[in-house]
Amino acid sequence: MGGRLEYILFMKNEERGSLDQGTIYIVSTPIGNLGDFTQRAVEILNTVSLIAAEDTRRTRILLNRYEIQTPLSSYNSYNKFKKGPLFIGRLKKGESIALVSDAGTPGISDPHYHLVQLAIGEGISVNAVPGPSALLAALTVSGLPMDKFVFEGFLPRKKGRATRLEKLAEEKRTLVIFESPNRIQKTLKDILTVFGNRQVAIARELTKIHEEIIRGNLEDIGNQDRKWKGELTLVIEGSNEKKRKP
Repeated sequence: MGGRLEYILFMKNEERGSLDQGTIYIVSTPIGNLGDFTQRAVEILNTVSLIAAEDTRRTRILLNRYEIQTPLSSYNSYNKFKKGPLFIGRLKKGESIALVSDAGTPGISDPHYHLVQLAIGEGISVNAVPGPSALLAALTVSGLPMDKFVFEGFLPRKKGRATRLEKLAEEKRTLVIFESPNRIQKTLKDILTVFGNRQVAIARELTKIHEEIIRGNLEDIGNQDRKWKGELTLVIEGSNEKKRKP
């Protein structure tokens, strides 16, 4: 009981923020298995005044699972410039807001960092509520070095793609990228052409019922006759070539 009381008092103090302003919480959500949601995340979402979600329909599924009744408001790349200042106004009035993405950690390959920048610029407290991340989950099961790595997000679809791949081919650290099922075959081919035949692990549908980790080299996996489905994270071996002296 004492621990619970201390937590409630902590939350009250956190909500006050700086000069009685609210606090914005960056809350990580499950990437597939809803059971991966942390107790602290549930407590935060139950306590804040508003949850800013990338897709309110997807977030509602999670909230219903944990019986969270906090109001939802959309916040995405289409409305961030309109919604951002409105949320900052509420934070300045003392309300606290939780920021969540569709899955995983907000700010990773989504526009949520924009709201964080606004909050920091206004002196509003920003707190992390860590949890699931497809990036880290894929690394841990890849079998490739993870002491040093580079996260590239999604590769450019057309403009700048070739130039970016040429640059990444020189990277000695393990490389992690996201890709969609309809583009994965082309991406594997393009990477093989520029990088050469390296080891790769493709994490598909992480933490979900049909989770699958495909390990091998770029050529063998790229030549597989299969229909890719679900969310994909690629972990690619870094360059082994020694830098040439001029």
